Amino acid sequence: MDLTVLYRGPLASCDYDCPYCPFAKRRDSGEQLRADRAALERFAGWAAAREGEDRLSVLFTPWGEGLVRSWYRRALAELSRLPHIRRVAVQTNLSCRTDWLDGADPDTLALWCTYHPGQTPYDRFLGKCRDLAARGIRFSVGIVGFEEHLEAAHRLRADLPDHVYLWVNAAEGHTYTDEEAARWTALDPLFPYSRHPHRSAGLPCRTGESVVSVDGDGTVRRCHFVRSELGNLYDGSYRAALGPRACPLAVCDCHIGYVHLESLPLYDVFAGGVLERIPAGYPDSWPSGGGMADRGPGGTTSRGGGAGPRSG
Repeated sequence: MDLTVLYRGPLASCDYDCPYCPFAKRRDSGEQLRADRAALERFAGWAAAREGEDRLSVLFTPWGEGLVRSWYRRALAELSRLPHIRRVAVQTNLSCRTDWLDGADPDTLALWCTYHPGQTPYDRFLGKCRDLAARGIRFSVGIVGFEEHLEAAHRLRADLPDHVYLWVNAAEGHTYTDEEAARWTALDPLFPYSRHPHRSAGLPCRTGESVVSVDGDGTVRRCHFVRSELGNLYDGSYRAALGPRACPLAVCDCHIGYVHLESLPLYDVFAGGVLERIPAGYPDSWPSGGGMADRGPGGTTSRGGGAGPRSG
């Protein structure tokens, strides 16, 4: 079986305090961190043991920042070296050190990085991006589309290596005028996918069939946004529930959700880079003038979420 797994354990602590972040904010206690570590190591052990049975792609989507924790760095490095792991990636603010990547396979590991102006010095973030590029690590970089972030976004695009894709997430609750949207689309031609929510009710989606979400207890759901359970990862009960199914929600407004909708062409747009959010053939196939984003269902364009709704 070819299976994509989005893992989100109980970790909720973050070294940043972005005012626009929709995620739960708390300072995890020592006990909570130990529980997260045990859950993560259990999941990594399950993934490692699938050799000879499944081909896995894994995206870690923690509520907090995972790479400042040693167990996330170790799991990513170890999983990247296994032959049945097609891709292992993580959403991160890139505040961690990068020397742990010496132990990872750059052909398998990838990072989905978000720059948060005001939370870290620009030169520090850019320096780490350049270090990733020098190491040959696959990664994308993104920013939330607030007007006050526009200058920083232009600066990033100018300073990042040409082969690094810069994506822009629509800000939560913000309505963009055509003029505002055009400014962001000039930076990221795929921004129109992020501008409005996708109508998804009744539409076919790969989640629940070839893509699943797993929490720290091993509970399997079709995605992070549909709460009905398919079974448990560790007793294998989820496998009998896998199959084609339509989306039960009215709309989908997060990239890690709507990228899997079969009504959208995003598996072609991001072929080979769905988990790390890198368009196929980037930058050689990149159009000038932002002509890549198609209209979504019902004639609306659609917004792109990040690590969750709107933040990346």
